[in-house]
Formats: sequence, C-alpha cells, structure tokens
Amino acid sequence: MKIAVIGAAGRAGSRIVEEAKSRGHEVTAIVRSAANLTSTDDINVLVKDVFQLGNELTEFDAVINSTSAKPGEEHLHVEIINHLIAVLKSSSDTILYNVGGAGSLLVDDKGTRLFETTEFPAIYYATAKAQSDQLDVLRKEKELKWTFFSPAAIFEPGHKTGKVRLGEDHFLLNDQHESKISMEDYASVLLDEIENPQFTNRRFTAINV
Repeated sequence: MKIAVIGAAGRAGSRIVEEAKSRGHEVTAIVRSAANLTSTDDINVLVKDVFQLGNELTEFDAVINSTSAKPGEEHLHVEIINHLIAVLKSSSDTILYNVGGAGSLLVDDKGTRLFETTEFPAIYYATAKAQSDQLDVLRKEKELKWTFFSPAAIFEPGHKTGKVRLGEDHFLLNDQHESKISMEDYASVLLDEIENPQFTNRRFTAINV
C-alpha cells in the first residue's frame, strides 16, 4: 500500500513510518524539513508544510495525520483537519487516519469526556479540547473515509509488546488500573487497522495490558 505520514519526524510519526516500512509498504514521510528525519532509508520524503499539501495526497491509499500543535497554537489541530478533509473528500480511494488524543474519550455513559473531568491536568486541556474538536469535525463529514485513533492517557516511546486491548469511545484501564500504550504498540495497531479496516468513519482506542 502507498502510505503518507504527515508529521513523520515526530515521536509518534517516526514510529508509524518505521512500522509501515517494516511491513513492506511504500511510505512517504511528509515533513517541513528533511533535516528533522533521523533516517530516510527505504522511504520517500516530501518536504511541505501541511497547508501546502494538495491533490498529491489523493495518490495514497492511506494518509496519516500525526501532526502536533505547539502550546498556544492548539487551534491548528482543527485547521489542519479541515484542510485535509477539503483535499481528500474528492477521493473515494484514500482513507484519512488521525492520531488523536485520550482527552476526548468518554468516562461515563452521559457523554462526559476525559478532558472535562476535574482530574484532567489543566496544562493539557487546550490540546485535548482541540483534538476533541477534530473528532467532532470528522464525525460531521459525509464524503470522506476516515478513522480517528485515540491512544491511552500515557502515550510514550517504549517497546512493541503486542499486548493490547482495543476499545471504541470509552476510556480504558488495564488490570493494573493504568491507561498507557507505547508509541511502538500504537503504530502496530494503527497499521493493523490500515491493512484490515475495522473502524472506518469511527473512532477507536487501545491500551497496553
């Protein structure tokens, strides 16, 4: 498959690139500067700002948005998703995958999202709200094929264990009452979804068990 990773030099994006490459896919890393890539072996590199991307994205089977906005620029999450929708909605063959956040996951059956709870760290509120808004935008989109993948609350580099549990809209805890997933396991689950779609036009989540 032809897979594009926007934000390929980031912590999550770089691991998604490596996982896709290891599975034999044709991978294009989309970055603002090639100097930010640790390796360009066996991948294509496209140097462009996300807002400069256009119809070239429709050439891919999967486009993965793994961009992250700096503090104070959280509004870019929504602007980026709106731009990608505008570009890709005309393509019936391309699926947009969005690396989301845990903050939009539901913590009860009343629709309360994690970032709306009193325990949620205030420092992450703006990002969580913006990523939740991303999901709302995607859910209103009727033409585009998309999947929104929320990680667990603790989303850090680690190891690929293969020990994961999937969920949909609700916040998950493992048997140790932890919500965490390594970026390596996240990348693996995402590639599983790309290769065998189960959550098209839906959100899902995963945790390490």
